[in-house]
Amino acid sequence: MHIGVCTISAHLPESTNLKSKRQVVRSLTARLRNQFNVAVAEVDHNDLWQRLTIGVCCVSNDTAHAHEMMSKIVSFVEEFSGDLVLLDYETELISGI
Repeated sequence: MHIGVCTISAHLPESTNLKSKRQVVRSLTARLRNQFNVAVAEVDHNDLWQRLTIGVCCVSNDTAHAHEMMSKIVSFVEEFSGDLVLLDYETELISGI
């Protein structure tokens, strides 16, 4: 079993309060769940209205597939409707569990 984990940090330049941030977060997490069938959660910067850190996780029987999924997810977030600017991401593959 192979697990792909990705932590994505982004800036929300158009967010003016926590309510507008939540709208972007809900939209992004729902689209990631629906399109890639992965687990997604906001993992840091919960009270900062212009910062977003989400964690994304997938389980696969092939390391290459897990790596490909994480790459596609990062590309998807980069192109996400102009509401956010990708600052940083970190991908980790855990194998042999």
